[in-house]
Amino acid sequence: MLALYDPISHGSLAHQAGINPYTDAQALLGTVLFCLGFPDQALAQSSAAVAEARQLAFPLSLASSLAFATTVRSLVGDNAVVAEWTDELVALATEQGFPVRHGQGTLFRGWVRVTNGDVIEGISLLRGGSAAYRDAGSEVWMTYYVALLARACETAGQIEEALTLLDDGLRIVERTGERWLEADLYRHKGELLLRQGQAETAENLYRKALSIAREQEAKLWELRATTSLARLRRDQGRCVQARDLLAPVYGWFTEGFGTADLRKAKALLEELE
Repeated sequence: MLALYDPISHGSLAHQAGINPYTDAQALLGTVLFCLGFPDQALAQSSAAVAEARQLAFPLSLASSLAFATTVRSLVGDNAVVAEWTDELVALATEQGFPVRHGQGTLFRGWVRVTNGDVIEGISLLRGGSAAYRDAGSEVWMTYYVALLARACETAGQIEEALTLLDDGLRIVERTGERWLEADLYRHKGELLLRQGQAETAENLYRKALSIAREQEAKLWELRATTSLARLRRDQGRCVQARDLLAPVYGWFTEGFGTADLRKAKALLEELE
């Protein structure tokens, strides 16, 4: 899409559809690049998409670019930008009457509340945003919104509710075929079950997450699952195995070393030396 798009010959598409296909594709590419293990490029693409969309006179295109780009920022953990872009998205969606985008904005506003420590209000907004988003007739990206709510419930100590939500997310994967987050849903479920003392089941889920991530060549999900499995090995006193698991996966990365995922992996490797 990005390579084939010509602003002169394809510019009329924006007038016909109300959105600019280039900026939408650019924003979506940010999520793809993140999953593939290029977080710095993902951030650059998402920022460029929002900047370009702001220059266009198509509110729906700006709203969609903000929604997609905010997803990338929340994946990376850039909560300050998530808060900024969420406010812009909610204001735009309210002004223009975009129910799907308003639902997404409410969801992200809830996640901002959670990361700022207001977990109860955040959970309420996440639930309300999810309901509004579905009521508007949309389900794409729902696995991620369910995962955010599960993380919020985990933060609140509601482990059983978080597990139920992750199972809901996995059922959405099976029903819709939207598999981009599948590996991390299994990994997160393993983390929660490990907290309940179910180490063997957790390990099986980590391995399932690894298998899916490798099949998809999703290096970021592979790193997360490997980090979880290596941490389990460390806690079992198998530090050499833990390092042998994690070192080659971490060593694959060439960027994103300031992100939370790579910082955590590096800290664990240093502990295992």
